[in-house]
Amino acid sequence: MFSGIIQGKGKVLKITTKKDHISFEISFPKNFSINLKKGASISVNGVCLTSLDNGKKNLNFDVIEETLSRTNLGSLEEGSVVNLERSISASSEIGGHLMSGHIHFTGKVKSSLDKETTKDMAIYFPKKFKKYIFEKGYIGINGCSLTIGKVNENYFLIHLIPETLSVTNLNDLVPECLVNVEIDQNTIAIVETVEKTLAAQKS
Repeated sequence: MFSGIIQGKGKVLKITTKKDHISFEISFPKNFSINLKKGASISVNGVCLTSLDNGKKNLNFDVIEETLSRTNLGSLEEGSVVNLERSISASSEIGGHLMSGHIHFTGKVKSSLDKETTKDMAIYFPKKFKKYIFEKGYIGINGCSLTIGKVNENYFLIHLIPETLSVTNLNDLVPECLVNVEIDQNTIAIVETVEKTLAAQKS
């Protein structure tokens, strides 16, 4: 599990295409790999990946075709910047909201408005997810825990503060970019429970 509080950015140093998967070598910020063990879970742009080693030099991951097709990892190139977060422990402070690292869909950036020190961004979403996306709800964008702004028929707004822009790769996003979107699991559970309760009352 992850908190959605990005610990830093990494750069894709090497991409190796293999028979049925791709291997990534990614740099990491200072102190990120302290006590990292082989097999540990790391969020890369919000996607839960398994570390192939203890990250003494760089981070290394194998990513299968299923993950590549459902996330924006398939569009990464050498030099791309990604958001990184280590998995939380029982004693971790949850500054954002609990996230699993399992992406529900990739959303395309509709528009991006730079203000003096902040940024407003609109992101498209598939119609089938509309019931889970509402103003002031939680959402994960490239692994970053954010609060949803105004919601329209097929896109929602997010409002980014200076700290988020400096620590994450969200400041690099421009229209047409794809972002990994994870819906809040508690929201899904509540919406579906209410739907089932109402359906039972009608039957």
